[in-house]
Amino acid sequence: MNLKIVALAGGVGGAKLAHGLAKILSPENLTIIVNTGDDFEHHGLYISPDLDTVCYTLAGLANPVTGWGRVNESWNATENIAKLGGQTWFQLGDRDLATHLMRTSRLKKGDSLSAITHDFCHAWGIEHRIIPMTDDYMPTIVDTVEMGELPFQEYFVHQRCKPTVKGFRFEGVESVRPAEGVEKAINDADAVVICPSNPWVSIAPILAATKLNSTREAGFTSKKNPIVALSPIIGGEAVKGPAAKMYRELGIEPSALAVAKGYEGFVDGFIFDKVDAVLEPEIQNLGMKTMIIDSYMKDINGRERVAKDVLKFIHTLL
Repeated sequence: MNLKIVALAGGVGGAKLAHGLAKILSPENLTIIVNTGDDFEHHGLYISPDLDTVCYTLAGLANPVTGWGRVNESWNATENIAKLGGQTWFQLGDRDLATHLMRTSRLKKGDSLSAITHDFCHAWGIEHRIIPMTDDYMPTIVDTVEMGELPFQEYFVHQRCKPTVKGFRFEGVESVRPAEGVEKAINDADAVVICPSNPWVSIAPILAATKLNSTREAGFTSKKNPIVALSPIIGGEAVKGPAAKMYRELGIEPSALAVAKGYEGFVDGFIFDKVDAVLEPEIQNLGMKTMIIDSYMKDINGRERVAKDVLKFIHTLL
Protein backbone atom coordinates (compact mmCIF):
# COMPACT_ATOMS: atom_id res chain seq x y z
CA MET A 1 0.00 0.00 0.00
CA ASN A 2 1.33 3.40 -0.99
CA LEU A 3 0.69 5.63 1.99
CA LYS A 4 -0.10 9.30 1.54
CA ILE A 5 1.66 11.08 4.39
CA VAL A 6 1.62 14.58 5.80
CA ALA A 7 4.68 15.38 7.93
CA LEU A 8 4.75 18.26 10.41
CA ALA A 9 8.29 19.54 10.76
CA GLY A 10 10.45 22.27 12.21
CA GLY A 11 14.14 22.56 13.02
CA VAL A 12 16.96 20.15 12.28
CA GLY A 13 15.31 17.03 13.75
CA GLY A 14 12.16 17.59 11.75
CA ALA A 15 14.15 18.20 8.60
CA LYS A 16 16.05 14.95 9.05
CA LEU A 17 12.93 12.78 9.27
CA ALA A 18 11.27 14.71 6.45
CA HIS A 19 14.35 13.98 4.35
CA GLY A 20 14.18 10.28 5.22
CA LEU A 21 10.50 10.14 4.28
CA ALA A 22 11.24 11.92 1.00
CA LYS A 23 13.83 9.27 0.18
CA ILE A 24 11.27 6.47 0.30
CA LEU A 25 7.96 8.15 -0.58
CA SER A 26 7.08 9.47 -4.04
CA PRO A 27 6.42 13.22 -4.40
CA GLU A 28 2.67 12.68 -4.73
CA ASN A 29 2.64 10.72 -1.45
CA LEU A 30 4.41 13.18 0.85
CA THR A 31 3.55 16.72 1.89
CA ILE A 32 5.66 18.49 4.49
CA ILE A 33 4.05 21.28 6.51
CA VAL A 34 6.66 23.48 8.15
CA ASN A 35 6.65 25.75 11.19
CA THR A 36 6.92 29.46 10.43
CA GLY A 37 6.45 30.70 13.99
CA ASP A 38 10.17 31.51 14.12
CA ASP A 39 9.99 33.76 11.04
CA PHE A 40 11.19 37.32 11.61
CA GLU A 41 12.68 40.39 9.92
CA HIS A 42 16.39 41.11 10.06
CA HIS A 43 18.15 43.90 8.17
CA GLY A 44 14.85 44.49 6.43
CA LEU A 45 14.72 40.92 5.14
CA TYR A 46 12.04 38.31 5.83
CA ILE A 47 13.76 35.24 7.29
CA SER A 48 12.11 31.78 7.50
CA PRO A 49 14.65 29.64 9.40
CA ASP A 50 12.67 26.38 9.74
CA LEU A 51 11.32 26.58 6.21
CA ASP A 52 14.81 27.09 4.84
CA THR A 53 16.28 24.30 6.97
CA VAL A 54 13.75 21.80 5.62
CA CYS A 55 14.16 22.99 2.03
CA TYR A 56 17.96 23.04 2.14
CA THR A 57 17.99 19.57 3.70
CA LEU A 58 15.76 18.00 1.05
CA ALA A 59 17.70 19.79 -1.70
CA GLY A 60 21.05 18.49 -0.40
CA LEU A 61 22.18 22.07 0.24
CA ALA A 62 22.24 22.08 4.06
CA ASN A 63 25.41 22.44 6.08
CA PRO A 64 26.06 18.83 7.24
CA VAL A 65 27.82 19.99 10.42
CA THR A 66 25.25 22.42 11.82
CA GLY A 67 22.16 21.01 10.08
CA TRP A 68 21.08 24.57 9.24
CA GLY A 69 22.41 27.11 6.74
CA ARG A 70 24.07 26.31 3.43
CA VAL A 71 26.94 23.98 2.65
CA ASN A 72 30.15 25.61 1.37
CA GLU A 73 28.91 28.96 2.67
CA SER A 74 30.91 32.19 2.65
CA TRP A 75 30.42 35.15 4.98
CA ASN A 76 31.51 38.26 3.08
CA ALA A 77 28.25 40.14 3.65
CA THR A 78 28.20 39.44 7.39
CA GLU A 79 31.83 40.48 7.77
CA ASN A 80 31.12 43.77 6.02
CA ILE A 81 27.95 44.35 8.06
CA ALA A 82 30.07 44.01 11.20
CA LYS A 83 32.67 46.40 9.82
CA LEU A 84 29.93 48.97 9.18
CA GLY A 85 28.60 48.64 12.72
CA GLY A 86 25.58 46.46 11.97
CA GLN A 87 24.15 43.65 14.06
CA THR A 88 25.55 40.19 13.33
CA TRP A 89 23.99 38.11 16.09
CA PHE A 90 21.93 36.37 13.41
CA GLN A 91 24.49 35.48 10.79
CA LEU A 92 23.47 35.32 7.17
CA GLY A 93 25.78 33.50 4.79
CA ASP A 94 26.17 34.86 1.27
CA ARG A 95 24.29 31.97 -0.40
CA ASP A 96 21.60 32.06 2.26
CA LEU A 97 21.30 35.82 1.87
CA ALA A 98 20.15 35.40 -1.73
CA THR A 99 17.21 33.30 -0.52
CA HIS A 100 16.08 36.03 1.89
CA LEU A 101 16.56 38.82 -0.65
CA MET A 102 14.39 37.05 -3.23
CA ARG A 103 11.75 36.01 -0.68
CA THR A 104 11.47 39.56 0.67
CA SER A 105 11.27 41.08 -2.79
CA ARG A 106 8.46 38.75 -3.82
CA LEU A 107 6.52 39.21 -0.56
CA LYS A 108 6.61 42.96 -1.13
CA LYS A 109 5.14 42.39 -4.59
CA GLY A 110 2.24 40.53 -2.98
CA ASP A 111 3.23 36.90 -3.59
CA SER A 112 2.31 34.45 -0.82
CA LEU A 113 4.93 32.64 1.23
CA SER A 114 3.56 29.29 0.03
CA ALA A 115 3.81 30.31 -3.65
CA ILE A 116 7.36 31.57 -3.13
CA THR A 117 8.31 28.34 -1.33
CA HIS A 118 6.86 26.29 -4.20
CA ASP A 119 8.99 28.19 -6.72
CA PHE A 120 12.13 27.97 -4.59
CA CYS A 121 11.67 24.21 -4.25
CA HIS A 122 11.36 23.89 -8.02
CA ALA A 123 14.56 25.91 -8.49
CA TRP A 124 16.40 23.70 -5.97
CA GLY A 125 15.19 20.46 -7.54
CA ILE A 126 12.84 19.47 -4.69
CA GLU A 127 9.97 17.40 -6.06
CA HIS A 128 8.11 16.80 -2.79
CA ARG A 129 5.65 19.43 -1.66
CA ILE A 130 6.75 21.72 1.15
CA ILE A 131 4.16 24.14 2.52
CA PRO A 132 4.52 26.77 5.25
CA MET A 133 1.91 26.25 7.96
CA THR A 134 0.37 29.63 7.09
CA ASP A 135 0.85 32.54 4.73
CA ASP A 136 -0.01 34.86 7.62
CA TYR A 137 2.49 36.21 10.12
CA MET A 138 2.22 34.36 13.46
CA PRO A 139 5.44 34.90 15.45
CA THR A 140 6.21 32.71 18.45
CA ILE A 141 6.80 34.78 21.59
CA VAL A 142 8.81 33.29 24.46
CA ASP A 143 7.90 34.54 27.94
CA THR A 144 11.00 34.56 30.15
CA VAL A 145 11.72 35.24 33.81
CA GLU A 146 14.65 37.60 33.30
CA MET A 147 13.71 39.50 30.15
CA GLY A 148 9.95 39.27 29.80
CA GLU A 149 8.54 38.44 26.37
CA LEU A 150 11.05 37.85 23.59
CA PRO A 151 10.52 37.09 19.90
CA PHE A 152 11.70 33.55 19.33
CA GLN A 153 14.91 34.35 17.42
CA GLU A 154 15.87 36.92 20.05
CA TYR A 155 15.56 34.18 22.67
CA PHE A 156 17.00 31.36 20.59
CA VAL A 157 19.90 33.00 18.75
CA HIS A 158 20.66 36.40 20.29
CA GLN A 159 20.24 35.28 23.91
CA ARG A 160 21.39 31.71 23.15
CA CYS A 161 18.39 30.22 25.05
CA LYS A 162 19.83 31.47 28.36
CA PRO A 163 16.71 33.19 29.79
CA THR A 164 14.43 31.01 31.91
CA VAL A 165 11.25 30.07 30.07
CA LYS A 166 7.82 30.73 31.65
CA GLY A 167 5.60 30.08 28.65
CA PHE A 168 4.84 30.74 25.01
CA ARG A 169 2.23 32.48 22.91
CA PHE A 170 1.58 32.75 19.19
CA GLU A 171 0.87 36.31 18.19
CA GLY A 172 -2.21 36.77 16.03
CA VAL A 173 -3.17 33.08 16.18
CA GLU A 174 -6.89 33.93 16.36
CA SER A 175 -6.93 35.33 12.83
CA VAL A 176 -4.35 33.05 11.21
CA ARG A 177 -5.48 30.76 8.39
CA PRO A 178 -3.73 27.62 7.14
CA ALA A 179 -1.73 28.17 3.96
CA GLU A 180 -3.31 27.14 0.69
CA GLY A 181 -3.14 23.36 0.29
CA VAL A 182 -2.66 22.58 3.98
CA GLU A 183 -6.23 21.51 4.76
CA LYS A 184 -6.55 19.42 1.60
CA ALA A 185 -3.24 17.68 2.26
CA ILE A 186 -4.33 16.79 5.80
CA ASN A 187 -7.79 15.63 4.71
CA ASP A 188 -6.35 13.49 1.89
CA ALA A 189 -3.61 11.92 4.01
CA ASP A 190 -3.63 8.32 5.20
CA ALA A 191 -1.69 9.49 8.25
CA VAL A 192 -0.01 12.52 9.81
CA VAL A 193 3.53 12.20 11.15
CA ILE A 194 4.72 14.61 13.82
CA CYS A 195 8.48 14.76 13.28
CA PRO A 196 10.94 14.81 16.21
CA SER A 197 10.76 18.60 16.46
CA ASN A 198 10.50 20.74 19.58
CA PRO A 199 6.90 20.27 20.82
CA TRP A 200 6.76 23.77 22.34
CA VAL A 201 8.06 25.98 19.55
CA SER A 202 8.01 23.87 16.39
CA ILE A 203 4.97 21.58 16.58
CA ALA A 204 2.62 23.66 18.76
CA PRO A 205 2.68 26.59 16.30
CA ILE A 206 1.84 24.25 13.41
CA LEU A 207 -1.08 22.72 15.30
CA ALA A 208 -2.34 26.20 16.21
CA ALA A 209 -2.01 27.62 12.69
CA THR A 210 -3.39 24.64 10.80
CA LYS A 211 -6.25 24.05 13.27
CA LEU A 212 -5.42 20.34 13.08
CA ASN A 213 -7.27 19.67 16.35
CA SER A 214 -10.51 21.06 14.95
CA THR A 215 -9.88 19.37 11.60
CA ARG A 216 -9.68 16.06 13.41
CA GLU A 217 -12.86 16.72 15.34
CA ALA A 218 -14.58 17.42 12.02
CA GLY A 219 -13.78 13.99 10.66
CA PHE A 220 -10.04 13.31 10.74
CA THR A 221 -10.63 10.12 12.69
CA SER A 222 -8.04 7.99 14.43
CA LYS A 223 -9.44 4.78 12.92
CA LYS A 224 -8.76 5.81 9.33
CA ASN A 225 -6.22 8.57 9.62
CA PRO A 226 -3.81 7.98 12.51
CA ILE A 227 -1.52 10.64 13.86
CA VAL A 228 1.91 9.36 14.84
CA ALA A 229 4.61 11.26 16.74
CA LEU A 230 8.32 10.58 17.14
CA SER A 231 9.92 11.75 20.39
CA PRO A 232 12.65 14.42 20.11
CA ILE A 233 13.75 13.57 23.67
CA ILE A 234 16.07 10.60 24.06
CA GLY A 235 17.33 9.55 27.48
CA GLY A 236 16.02 12.76 29.03
CA GLU A 237 17.81 15.09 26.61
CA ALA A 238 17.08 16.69 23.26
CA VAL A 239 19.27 15.53 20.40
CA LYS A 240 19.56 19.18 19.37
CA GLY A 241 18.07 22.43 20.61
CA PRO A 242 16.53 23.71 23.87
CA ALA A 243 13.50 21.40 24.22
CA ALA A 244 14.80 19.60 27.34
CA LYS A 245 15.77 22.91 28.96
CA MET A 246 12.27 24.25 28.25
CA TYR A 247 10.63 21.22 29.85
CA ARG A 248 12.71 21.61 33.01
CA GLU A 249 12.05 25.33 33.33
CA LEU A 250 8.32 24.70 32.93
CA GLY A 251 8.47 22.23 35.82
CA ILE A 252 8.34 19.07 33.71
CA GLU A 253 11.02 16.40 33.79
CA PRO A 254 12.09 15.97 30.15
CA SER A 255 11.50 12.48 28.82
CA ALA A 256 9.78 10.58 26.03
CA LEU A 257 6.91 10.14 28.48
CA ALA A 258 6.63 13.92 28.96
CA VAL A 259 6.44 14.38 25.19
CA ALA A 260 3.77 11.68 24.94
CA LYS A 261 1.73 13.31 27.72
CA GLY A 262 1.78 16.55 25.74
CA TYR A 263 0.18 14.73 22.81
CA GLU A 264 -2.29 12.71 24.91
CA GLY A 265 -5.75 12.51 23.39
CA PHE A 266 -4.43 13.69 20.03
CA VAL A 267 -1.81 11.19 18.93
CA ASP A 268 -2.66 7.55 18.19
CA GLY A 269 0.85 6.16 17.96
CA PHE A 270 4.08 7.16 19.66
CA ILE A 271 7.59 6.16 18.61
CA PHE A 272 10.57 6.54 20.92
CA ASP A 273 14.13 5.38 21.37
CA LYS A 274 15.17 2.03 22.80
CA VAL A 275 17.06 3.71 25.65
CA ASP A 276 13.65 4.75 26.98
CA ALA A 277 12.04 1.31 26.62
CA VAL A 278 11.23 1.22 30.35
CA LEU A 279 8.70 4.01 29.76
CA GLU A 280 6.57 1.97 27.37
CA PRO A 281 3.89 0.83 29.88
CA GLU A 282 3.27 4.40 31.06
CA ILE A 283 3.06 5.70 27.50
CA GLN A 284 0.65 2.93 26.54
CA ASN A 285 -1.49 3.86 29.55
CA LEU A 286 -2.05 7.23 27.83
CA GLY A 287 -4.04 5.37 25.18
CA MET A 288 -1.29 5.29 22.56
CA LYS A 289 0.11 2.40 20.55
CA THR A 290 3.90 2.35 20.79
CA MET A 291 6.96 1.42 18.79
CA ILE A 292 10.50 1.31 20.18
CA ILE A 293 13.34 1.91 17.71
CA ASP A 294 16.86 3.23 17.34
CA SER A 295 15.73 6.80 16.66
CA TYR A 296 19.11 8.48 16.17
CA MET A 297 19.53 9.82 12.63
CA LYS A 298 23.28 10.33 12.37
CA ASP A 299 23.41 10.12 8.57
CA ILE A 300 21.19 9.62 5.53
CA ASN A 301 21.02 5.88 6.18
CA GLY A 302 19.73 6.60 9.68
CA ARG A 303 17.12 8.97 8.30
CA GLU A 304 15.84 6.36 5.86
CA ARG A 305 15.89 3.64 8.52
CA VAL A 306 13.79 5.71 10.92
CA ALA A 307 11.42 6.76 8.13
CA LYS A 308 10.86 3.11 7.21
CA ASP A 309 10.15 2.30 10.86
CA VAL A 310 7.59 5.12 10.98
CA LEU A 311 5.79 3.85 7.87
CA LYS A 312 5.87 0.27 9.16
CA PHE A 313 4.27 1.46 12.40
CA ILE A 314 1.56 3.39 10.53
CA HIS A 315 0.59 0.24 8.61
CA THR A 316 -0.16 -1.45 11.94
CA LEU A 317 -2.55 1.37 12.87
CA LEU A 318 -4.59 1.44 9.67
